[in-house]
Amino acid sequence: MIDARLIDRIGRWIEQRAEAMGRDGPPPILGIAGSQGSGKSTLAKAVAERFGGASLSMDDVYLTKAERAAMAARVHPLFATRGPPATHDLDLLNRLLDRLQTVGPDDLTPLPRFDKLADDRAAVADWPVVKGRPRVIVLEGWCLGATPQAEGDLVAPINILEARQDVGGEWRRTVNAALAQPYAGLRARLEALIFLKAPAFDIVLDWRCEQEAGLRGQETVSPERRAALAVFIQHYERLSRHMMDGGVAADVIVDLDRQRRIVGLASADQPV
Repeated sequence: MIDARLIDRIGRWIEQRAEAMGRDGPPPILGIAGSQGSGKSTLAKAVAERFGGASLSMDDVYLTKAERAAMAARVHPLFATRGPPATHDLDLLNRLLDRLQTVGPDDLTPLPRFDKLADDRAAVADWPVVKGRPRVIVLEGWCLGATPQAEGDLVAPINILEARQDVGGEWRRTVNAALAQPYAGLRARLEALIFLKAPAFDIVLDWRCEQEAGLRGQETVSPERRAALAVFIQHYERLSRHMMDGGVAADVIVDLDRQRRIVGLASADQPV
């Protein structure tokens, strides 16, 4: 999903921020949020390549498999599965953002990478390295800018996963508390946030299957794998639906159709 209108709009925003901050000022951080398979990574990389920026993904700062296993034993078994708030290493991400905003022209910065097929963080030796200070930092993540739900909205389970595996609601309440802090602190670091809004949650499974097929070098995933992914995305369903219903602090909302084409752009008071 590369749309010239959106790219040009982002380019004008970067120019304005660069002029306001000066040549030696810290690069602005642009956030891109959206459901799985919505095109966040594609857009982030396109912006970074075109405007001399660095593209980062929250998917690359998930807690390690061992750390999530420890959290599952300590807090709730569902935290063994990556994805929801509280399963990211935000300390690592914030240190990385701090460094990229202050490095010199010859400094090297390793960027974390997560191996989704192995479900674990890649070895540091395999992390890519960027040189110097980027002109803009583009951070993409599915739950960026998500706002906490009201306590009453957490009572009833939203799907079979919650009904069977989060009977008392401890998992979803912990996720919700994480949104209030520290994820709200991460949102505060963004100078602008773009939300790629799917037309409905039912398309997310199709998009996620396409995404995984690409990772595996296949045209499609097997029926068995699709069934497993249908269970996997239930971990994301509550918050994805909440964001689609307006529960996201975004500056620009990009309405997508089922082919990920842009069908609408709506701006807040401080738009990109």
